[in-house]
Amino acid sequence: MVDVKEIKSLKLTPFTKMSASIYGILGFIGAIVMLIVLIIVQTTGIISQLGHFNLITGLGVPLIILIPIGTFFGMIIGSFFSALLYNILVPRLGGVKLELEGNEVEKIQVIPFSLILSAIEAIWAFITGLVLAAVLSPLLSFIGAIATMPEAANITNNITHVTGTTVSTGAQIGTAGLILSLVLIIGLPVMVFVFGFIWNSLLAIFYNYIVSKVAKIQLEFVQITGSLFELKHIPVLPTALAVALIFTLLGLISGILSQNYGEFISNFIIYFIETALIAILYNFLAPKIGTIKLNLE
Repeated sequence: MVDVKEIKSLKLTPFTKMSASIYGILGFIGAIVMLIVLIIVQTTGIISQLGHFNLITGLGVPLIILIPIGTFFGMIIGSFFSALLYNILVPRLGGVKLELEGNEVEKIQVIPFSLILSAIEAIWAFITGLVLAAVLSPLLSFIGAIATMPEAANITNNITHVTGTTVSTGAQIGTAGLILSLVLIIGLPVMVFVFGFIWNSLLAIFYNYIVSKVAKIQLEFVQITGSLFELKHIPVLPTALAVALIFTLLGLISGILSQNYGEFISNFIIYFIETALIAILYNFLAPKIGTIKLNLE
């Protein structure tokens, strides 16, 4: 029997702690892989231009320290505020709705899933655009102010006269800064929302009507009390296969558009390994640092 469950909210601390821990470990694994590559490059002398620079101690060892730490603390911020945004938006937009049969996700309802995820992505895009505008707009205004000085105006006129190339004036640079700010603050979030909605819709549609016929995402929820559940365990192989197949189909479309026909193969490999590692790490860490807890109704 199919049971429709809506994720009403996420418990912030367990979600943040688990997400940061998983991606911190993945960052460490990635740094190890990079170190191995650097060791091979160093020992084989493929890049002779490096001279006496030691890639292992000069680059590899620092990366093993910096990447996991940076990823861990970056995910603390990212996962905490993403979960917080989810909880804030659910009463207004509705939460993700899953049709469950036992532990298997039979269907992901397209509109609720796409709407709330694209809204969260758009808010992050707005924050990013706001920060970029706050940095770039004053910089362009400063450059524009310098360009209006008599000495700069003379240089501009000389360049235009000699090369025939029109150099932007101070007023044009200032206007460009204003337009850039508007694009970053308004245009970027709108674009992210629209394309995010389409992308997330395709993800859910592909899962519902194609991928779920082959493999299904499995999530073992256990009721704690009332509507509060914990994600106790994630079966690795079926979940990794299902996620990999979704992104294989998305990669096929993207590959056709970009004429990179090998993208769907790389998508399958990358997302299968990544999802499998996330599931393995979750199952390993859950008894030690606590499971993700959420309200399902």
